[in-house]
Amino acid sequence: MIIGLDVGGTHTDAVLLSSKGVEKQVKVPTDVSDLFNTVLSGLTGLLKDISPHEIKRIVLSTTLTTNAVVQKKVDPVGIIVSSGPGIDPEFFRTDDNYYPVSGSIDHRGREREPVNEMEIISAGKKLADAGVDYIGAIGKFSTRNPSHEIQIKEILKDKFKKIFMGHQVSGNLNFPRRIATTHLNAAVYSMHKSFFNAVEKSLKEKGLNVPIQILKADGGTMNLESSMEFPGQTILSGPAASVMGSIAYAPEKKDTVVFDIGGTTTDISIFINKVPLLEPVGIQRGKYKSLIRSLKTYSKGLGGDSRVKVVDDNLMIGPERMGPAMAFGGKVPTPTDAMVVLGIMDQGDKKMAMQGIDAIAEELGVSTMKAAKNIFHQACSMILTEAFEMVDHINHKPVYTVHEFLQGYKIKPEKILLLGGPARYCAGEIEDLSGIETQVVPCSSVANAIGAAAARTTCEVSLLVDTEQGFAVSPEENFKASVPKDYSEEDVRKTALSLLKTKAIESGSDPDNIEVETIEFQKFNIVRNFVPKGKIFKTKIQVMPGLIRRFHNICGQSSGKDNIKGEKKK
Repeated sequence: MIIGLDVGGTHTDAVLLSSKGVEKQVKVPTDVSDLFNTVLSGLTGLLKDISPHEIKRIVLSTTLTTNAVVQKKVDPVGIIVSSGPGIDPEFFRTDDNYYPVSGSIDHRGREREPVNEMEIISAGKKLADAGVDYIGAIGKFSTRNPSHEIQIKEILKDKFKKIFMGHQVSGNLNFPRRIATTHLNAAVYSMHKSFFNAVEKSLKEKGLNVPIQILKADGGTMNLESSMEFPGQTILSGPAASVMGSIAYAPEKKDTVVFDIGGTTTDISIFINKVPLLEPVGIQRGKYKSLIRSLKTYSKGLGGDSRVKVVDDNLMIGPERMGPAMAFGGKVPTPTDAMVVLGIMDQGDKKMAMQGIDAIAEELGVSTMKAAKNIFHQACSMILTEAFEMVDHINHKPVYTVHEFLQGYKIKPEKILLLGGPARYCAGEIEDLSGIETQVVPCSSVANAIGAAAARTTCEVSLLVDTEQGFAVSPEENFKASVPKDYSEEDVRKTALSLLKTKAIESGSDPDNIEVETIEFQKFNIVRNFVPKGKIFKTKIQVMPGLIRRFHNICGQSSGKDNIKGEKKK
């Protein structure tokens, strides 16, 4: 059996999966200030009458790091950059705790200027005096030769709690994005560490001693220990879980839009012929343009618990959430209250929901039922508007899926899939408004946890080979080897594949479920005075995201009541 655990900002969902499907599901409130008891509560409900020895794997997804970045509730981070000649590194400044220093490595990994130890010590002292505990060291061409980053870390290793090096967080050359990626990893580290410790403690409390995986932004997983070195990979883990939870139900040969409607936000994603879209360069959150590979998703600050108010005689829904709906003990009206008043949702305290919607109706000068209909209609319309704007934005750029680049492709949505707690209540309205066939995925309220549980482990490897200088290097993997002049393209591919398989297995992959694809392969001839001197090869390969084979239709045996177009109760 496998446990899937999705720690969201509003609720934590836990599911127990077997080869037969979903055996049990639990939903508990998330208390960010007490993650240990949040996770423990979910596990306790899930494992009642289940022996811990029956559990073979646990997979987590979380929105905690995403929310921390969006809400700017992250630790102060120090950044030390060694760039050498070229664009002024001040263009890439993250904040006041940013120090460009001497030292230069060229594009082929050769040192042109050494680091200045006294300069590094001075920058470190200023950062320590500013109360910074976590820093990043980034060199422009450290993916060719990481020696300067390693020297900076060695000089400052006793001054800070943790030092992230740019060549380890990403093997890509993009210097500005590698700075941002290193910054993000350092900024969310302490929050992720708290999450890591709470999960470990909760699992120990329940007697669970099994492999623990966490979902990454690209829809794959890595083991929890590895995530401590790359906590930025968990940014967008929650939206990725939405994609993985719906992938089995996306139709073939159709463009599909997916809405995961939660209490706080709605996450939107798109499939082309059952394949999710990809953010090929890296995610952007706020001002941070990173190299963190991810599925293409968009989050709208609108959910079942979004605050509803009247501003200048107009309805405003979201983006803030001020607790649960009034029908469930909250203090401000929400779309959930509107659904309770309309009879679409038959849960909660209808009297309290009416009280909230009455206040809105009075401000608008309409009846309570009219106000409730307007709120419900507007909430669904806002979600659809965001989706069509996302489609329009994508259609003005090259389209990438996790499998291929589609030149000139234009997305035309022909199917909508819904998941999340409010999904089955909104399906009918969304279908009426959009004119597009709309379906609620099975087990919709816990589909994120299912998607996390069924996702397979992914990772990637970058390899650079310079036959003139006689080396092959993959700094991310701490790999460097000598190669002969006649080192061939086939040799390059074999070396990269060997590194990838080793990394995948160490990250928790099933050796029999590793599907590999080449993301990039480049070859350059080195010629001087018309005489060939060698070749430069650069390649990047990855284990493709996807579902564990035996769980492709994990909800196949579930009740059909969630696999519906929606209940219209008006």
